[in-house]
Amino acid sequence: MPEIPATSRRGLLFGTAAVSAGALLTACTSNEPKKSETATNNVPAADDKPGKAVTIGFAGPQADHGWLNAINENAKSRAKKYSEVTLEITEGSNDTAAQIGQVQTLINKKVDVLVILPADGKALTQVGLQAMKAGIPVINLDRIFASPQAYRCWIGGDNYGMGLNAGNYIGEQLKDKPNAKVVELAGLDNLELTKQRTQGFDDALKNYPNIKKVARQAADFTVESGQAKMAQLLQAQSQFDALWNHDDDQGVGALRAIAQAGRKDFLMVGGAGAKSAMDAIKADNSVLKATVLYPPTMAASAIDLARALGQAKGVSGMSELEIPASITLYSAVVTKENVEEYLPTGFS
Repeated sequence: MPEIPATSRRGLLFGTAAVSAGALLTACTSNEPKKSETATNNVPAADDKPGKAVTIGFAGPQADHGWLNAINENAKSRAKKYSEVTLEITEGSNDTAAQIGQVQTLINKKVDVLVILPADGKALTQVGLQAMKAGIPVINLDRIFASPQAYRCWIGGDNYGMGLNAGNYIGEQLKDKPNAKVVELAGLDNLELTKQRTQGFDDALKNYPNIKKVARQAADFTVESGQAKMAQLLQAQSQFDALWNHDDDQGVGALRAIAQAGRKDFLMVGGAGAKSAMDAIKADNSVLKATVLYPPTMAASAIDLARALGQAKGVSGMSELEIPASITLYSAVVTKENVEEYLPTGFS
């Protein structure tokens, strides 16, 4: 679904210390064998010091959703951190043809690196390939292209893990309740990520034989759809013990429907990590007890990766000379107990 302070959850991305590798030097001042000593050999690694100038092209979908807006804001604020980074950002579009055109414009501008969050990964694969063939490395953000040849590095959230962690949290809350029932308010069913979130949730529930999923509705990641679909679930299910909602934006609508129905007989877990959800968890005055993160900070990390790539550097804290080919972020569960730690990452 802000300029975000570095936290332990993003530990693999970029601290200020350079990565060091040892090189063995053999002393030859006598015929007697000498003990090998380790000398510091600094491997180039990304840090906060200004380096080679890099122009990064950023193309994402239209920011018509809180999480997508947070993606844009993370990218822009991260780029401002580096005096040598110029960010060329497109308007963003959910229309595939329009977004392809926007990426092609960035290719024609000969940016050094491209960061692309495609509205549809499969549909934009060809333009990713076009950029790579033009010698412009691509950081594929979140929605993955159909071919690994279309990007140099992929970074994104763990949709399966999101569902898995939501299911395990609910499972632990209900593990001692006989014949427990859960319902699911999913996102857009035509998106692969929705299927992955549901699969992870279902797989987690297999660990809890006392729990049965009795209903599922798919919404559209909007407040209005969340309210309408939740009202249908509540009408159809007079009693259940837990709800998992895939998205905190549609969760605002879901909570309205729940309040209108006067229901307080179950616990709710949200998804993505909106500030409104974290505020409700902290207040502890509604059925919403947790949210599973899908951090928009990935866009800031994508800028870090693009900068490192443009400067031919590796990742601080890792020994390799190159940035990784793939980074999957962790979907932490935010509860009343740890919400203060995660509040700075919440998006509006």
